[in-house]
Amino acid sequence: MLGYQFHELRPDRDKRTPFERLLELFTEVVTHTSGDVEEAMDWMRTLDEQHGLTEPDYTLDDFYEDLKAKGFLREATGPGEGGVRLGSRGEQHMRKRALDQIFGNLKKGTQGRHRTKDRGQGDEPNEDRRAYRFGDKLDQVDFSASLRNAQINHGIGALSGRGGFRMTEDDLVVEDREFRSTTSTVLMIDISHSMILYGEDRITPAKKVAMALAELVMVKYPKDTLDIVVFGDDAWEISVADLPYLQVGPFHTNTVAGLERAMDILRRKKTPNRQIFMVTDGKPSCLKEADGYYKNSFGLDPYITGKCHNLARQCRKLGIPITTFMIATDPALQRFVSDFTEANNGRAFFTGLQGLGDTIFADFERNRRGPAR
Repeated sequence: MLGYQFHELRPDRDKRTPFERLLELFTEVVTHTSGDVEEAMDWMRTLDEQHGLTEPDYTLDDFYEDLKAKGFLREATGPGEGGVRLGSRGEQHMRKRALDQIFGNLKKGTQGRHRTKDRGQGDEPNEDRRAYRFGDKLDQVDFSASLRNAQINHGIGALSGRGGFRMTEDDLVVEDREFRSTTSTVLMIDISHSMILYGEDRITPAKKVAMALAELVMVKYPKDTLDIVVFGDDAWEISVADLPYLQVGPFHTNTVAGLERAMDILRRKKTPNRQIFMVTDGKPSCLKEADGYYKNSFGLDPYITGKCHNLARQCRKLGIPITTFMIATDPALQRFVSDFTEANNGRAFFTGLQGLGDTIFADFERNRRGPAR
């Protein structure tokens, strides 16, 4: 009897080039440095000294030159810029890597669009079958199932030609289809100082989620829109290209300003589905009023929280659900988020940093189910 003897397990070697291996690490590091290339390279040099990342025939200097040659970095030429900055290819690579890290399970899916709960003459076929109804399109007919029905209903001769082929309207089977819907999403990101307090970096995971969501929308759902609003003492819009450079500031948390800006954006959208995702770790502590800022960092201020609840109810009337991703564990703050969510009839997830991306993706897909058109 012929057999084989295995005596040594040799795991697959890393087949990536030195540039590809270093690029993966560099992308992670430059995310933490908020797009500061020089600081990221300093980190890389320290890691190289400690862990021997490079070989004599391919040094960090070689890697740095390749980054520029391949378009991942560019010489800064704009007003007030200096040194080297991320190039457009580098920014896109950061988004793509964030998408792969957070939403890697997307690659296992077979469908490429958002499903809705509505059936009929939609866009996307599913496994359900039903009898033909007047008005169904020809490309919905399941011919295999229809021929099988003809054979069952009219005998073998219906298919063999003996006695003539016979198929009636009652034999036809069509595949049900699901409507695909477009959605406008505003992602609100808290950039108050508490996002880096207590020795925990909360802004980097939030930034990764934003980059991944942006890449997801651009690649998989190009008809959707994604706007990004950051809020501290005030609230303002940023572009997708700004995400790698996002940093927290010495700010309080003006949730009201963020919600008002998000609502203004969504009022201008004509899509059937509109939604707000809010990533925050703390309580609202700031308002902008006619004579300046009203700030209160001590506890939950009813004056501030009341305005938040009013906006939540306004969004509900406009049909804009708010999904809040709370990444802090303070019981009082969680109660506020629960009350806020009830006022909007939205959703809240009290998630840690580890599962933030998975949770946002799951709810993004869920919220896109909209009415048939």
